[in-house]
This record gives sequence, structure tokens and C-alpha cells, in this order.
Amino acid sequence: MTEPVAAALRLPRFTAAAVQAAPVFLDTAATVDKAVALIHEAAGHGASLVVFPEVFVPGYPYWNWTMNPVQGSPWFERLYRASVDVPGPYVDTLRVAARRAGVVLVIGVNERGPHSLGALYNTLLVIDADGELIGKHRKLVPTWAEKLTWTPGDGSTLRVHRTALGPLGALACGENTNPLARFALLAQGELVHAAAYIALPVAPADYDMAEAIALRAAAHCFEGKVFTVVACSALSPGIAEAIAGDDPRVREQLARPRSALSGVFGPDGRPVTEPLVDEEGIVYAGIDLGRCVQPKQMHDIVGHYNRFDVFRLHVDNRPLRPLTLDDQHPPKEEE
Repeated sequence: MTEPVAAALRLPRFTAAAVQAAPVFLDTAATVDKAVALIHEAAGHGASLVVFPEVFVPGYPYWNWTMNPVQGSPWFERLYRASVDVPGPYVDTLRVAARRAGVVLVIGVNERGPHSLGALYNTLLVIDADGELIGKHRKLVPTWAEKLTWTPGDGSTLRVHRTALGPLGALACGENTNPLARFALLAQGELVHAAAYIALPVAPADYDMAEAIALRAAAHCFEGKVFTVVACSALSPGIAEAIAGDDPRVREQLARPRSALSGVFGPDGRPVTEPLVDEEGIVYAGIDLGRCVQPKQMHDIVGHYNRFDVFRLHVDNRPLRPLTLDDQHPPKEEE
């Protein structure tokens, strides 16, 4: 007897963990060790998906917001030296941790460009539960002052990854306000969205970062009828001390409340459980992808609720390279 279509459709249920934590600032080994411990802690609480903040390894360049470019230049070098290669030994450590814990892992790193000492990427790694690095996403556009640190990514990393937990996509911080980037993931079948952020106490005075994160997550969930796992970094006293030094103005700025929010949001745009604001911790929530079906009947913006004869989105998914060598005509060796 043929198996009914409904019985063959697999829409997983699982527990997701959103990690809100501070890195050991610019200490790569210690930060990776902290990440490994948090991965196992989350797995011990039943999590099958663990999402970490943006550039968790080894931290965020807050000096871009508090110093002029000349003052911040030595800090760029410190960050570059502490950043990771992909692939590389620190990534291997994270892969082993994901495999041993049996979790799908999304974690942000500062990635060194392989071709230039001036190229750093804001990169999200996606590691499957078997420990395989199945994808990385480089932030397409560094936000505002971040342009002093990061090189833009390209469309080759704007992809949805097929995992045992469902189709998963990931964007970093301000990319979650980009409707075209978000649509590109939804149109590839995304049902689980990982949104990675950093605590941003250096925003304008009238900007509530916690509220902004929640609004973005709700918008993507409601528009796409998907789940979003939001992981935001916390800002530790050690980070504030390193950046502020003896400047009381900067110290006060970095102590600003409501600079971070982590949690899980459902396909109706509402939080699945109470989000965590500012403090370090892990938010756990159950995800049932079956909840994505009925809302799609009302508004399916990548299906029946769109007009592809009117609107078209073209994504150039070719990787950008600084140089193309014509190997068909190599230079002749001198005699």
C-alpha cells in the first residue's frame, strides 16, 4: 500500500537554544572554550539547535564607535590577529563540539580573508550535528561604523541549508532589516531562521536595541511564517573596561540598558517564550515546524501570495574574487 503524502511529510519538532553571552574579549582560545562549554550545557537541556551571537569569536569592534579611525587602528590589528581561519583549528574544535553534543550549531566568528591582511569578514558558521561545516554566511553589508573593520560578503553565501531539523538560514544583525536578503532565504524554503546580533549600547540615544531586535524577528516570522532563533551577545564588564579605559563618558555609554535581547519567535510573530534582555544566559524554546503550514494558506509571500509576473528578484550567487588568472596562457619561463 502506498504511504499517504501527509505521512511522508516530515516537519520536525525540537528544542532550540538561543545563547546570550559575552566572549572572552579578543581571546580566541578562551572564547572557543566558553562556546564549547555552552554548547554542551544547551545539549544537556535537550537542545538540538544552538545559536550563538554575531562575531562571538573573539568579539565585536566596539572601538569603531568610541574612537576615531587612527585611534582604532591598533585595535583592528589585535582583532585581525585574534580572528580565525575557515577552515582552521578553532573551527575544527567547534565542529567536534557540535558532533559530540549532537546539535546543529550556528555561531558568529571574525574570519580572516585568505588573500589579504586587510580583509576581515563578519561570518556565521553553520555546523551540522555530524560535525560537518555545511555553510558559512559572510555579512553582506557592514553597518555604519563597522565598515572600518569588515569587508562585505557576496551572494554566494546567501543560502539555506538542509538540516535534519529543517531548512535553516542565517543573517547577521542589521541584515535582518534587509527585505531582499530575507526574501532570498524564504524563497529557498527557509523555515528556521537564525538571527545573530551584538549588544549595541553605542546606538543613538533614542534607539532601543532590545525593541529593535524583537521587531525585526517578529517581522520576518510573520511575513515568512517561519521560526526565528535570536542570539545576541552580552557586554561584560571586562569588555567595557577594555574599550572605555579612563573615559567616563564611554564607560557610561557601554553601561546602557536594553542593549541586547535573545529569544525564539514563532510564525505568528510572537515570542514562543519570554526573551532574555541584557543578562547572560540561554533561552530554550520548543519549535514545531508544523505550525508553519496553516499560516502559509493565508499569506505565502514566496508562493501564492505573490506576483512573480510582476516582481522578480535576481541574486548573483557567484563568489567575488580579487583576481582571475588565465591559466591557459601561463607566462613563459625565462631561459
